[in-house]
Amino acid sequence: MKEYKVESLIYYTKITFDKEHIIKDSTKDIQDKLNEMAKDRWRLISTDATDFGFAVYFYLYFER
Repeated sequence: MKEYKVESLIYYTKITFDKEHIIKDSTKDIQDKLNEMAKDRWRLISTDATDFGFAVYFYLYFER
């Protein structure tokens, strides 16, 4: 039987001229999360992202 897990990461906007600052800040954290989950035999099956106010939420869906 397969197991499923959702991991979420939250990033807040800041005042800057760099409109891609959230992507730059989140890339390393997301890669670290993927590596951590892969070590425990989880496989990424889907992703989603949404914004709410001054925050961006990234959702990573895993199965094993």
